[in-house]
Amino acid sequence: MPFYHTLGQIPPKRHTQFTKPNGQGFYYEQLFGTIGFEGMSSLLYEVHRPTMVREVLDSVDVTPKLAVEKNMLSRKLIGFNLKPADDFLESRIPLLVNNDLIFGLAAPRQSLTSYFYKNADSDELLFVHKGSGRLRTLLGTVPFQYGDYLVIPRGMIYQIEFDTDANRLLYVESHSPIYTPKRYRNHFGQLLEHAPFCERDIVRPCDLETYDETGDFLIKIKKQGAIHSLVYASHPFDVVGWDGYNYPYGLSIFNFEPITGRVHQPPPVHQTFQTDSFVVCSFVPRLFDYHPLAIPAPYNHSNIDSDEVIYYVDGDFMSRNDIAQGHITLHPGGIPHGPAPGAMERSIGKKETQEYAVMVDTFRPLMLTEQALLIDDGKYYKSWL
Repeated sequence: MPFYHTLGQIPPKRHTQFTKPNGQGFYYEQLFGTIGFEGMSSLLYEVHRPTMVREVLDSVDVTPKLAVEKNMLSRKLIGFNLKPADDFLESRIPLLVNNDLIFGLAAPRQSLTSYFYKNADSDELLFVHKGSGRLRTLLGTVPFQYGDYLVIPRGMIYQIEFDTDANRLLYVESHSPIYTPKRYRNHFGQLLEHAPFCERDIVRPCDLETYDETGDFLIKIKKQGAIHSLVYASHPFDVVGWDGYNYPYGLSIFNFEPITGRVHQPPPVHQTFQTDSFVVCSFVPRLFDYHPLAIPAPYNHSNIDSDEVIYYVDGDFMSRNDIAQGHITLHPGGIPHGPAPGAMERSIGKKETQEYAVMVDTFRPLMLTEQALLIDDGKYYKSWL
């Protein structure tokens, strides 16, 4: 994130001695950063060396199995048809992928508490469709509930606790860092007055957990499309304090303030996050356009430079027919798309919408996995006839 945060105890000067109480040695400093030494970073101070690998166990290939590599069909995937699974990682089902990201759904029944997890390949963006709980990390805890985005920087060690066994998550693994949109920030990094959310809406880590424990601690690390299991000799959550800019955080879709106009506004007004290779937008309840001859439904438009994916969360999505919670539409680049037949006419005279949806627009084509085809309705591309 583009602003500073700190938790716990830190020395007054970085890269200097930080002595444990009663002269029992030193805390160990770790720079947790991205893009070499030029990206966002945090400085961590740990009870034990963070480098103590006791054992390397098995590795499991989790590379998505592709079914359609060159897609030219608009598609609708019935997301809630994916069955729940007990284990958090095993519940994650990749659906749409390219060299920049993995877009998928998960319905975990159990909390991730029997091991620790780290994605060394990607930043992770989780959207909580159903469920609540706590994201526990070595930098503190981020509580979450329905409608929350969770941004987890690459390399972050975490566990996740759910309050019930009825959970539904949308997840995106991004090979490039996930940021707030640059046009929302001044050159100091502060979110500007025209931004649809501000720093007060960001849920930063709290309740730093510090464990001074040695033993066998299983960490599963995703790297190069495989899950590697390693046993560390000390508890991963042994940070006594940290400060910096690189940390997990939450943002509720309910705190996204829509930008409206006299005539229909283009999708970038809904943008919530950006990367070098895709953007994420939030559709939320808003007043419709107020020009006397306005057409609230979106105009037909050609996807020339991007594939558009929309995940439907709640409410009545006014531009489509036959859409329900958990549905995913894919509109591939190269062919135009627009409102369903009758949607334009129905929208005229309407004053507002109560829809919630998450949109991901990628700058490179998306490929479909075998699991995606299993929940494809097979006929969506004909829905404009």
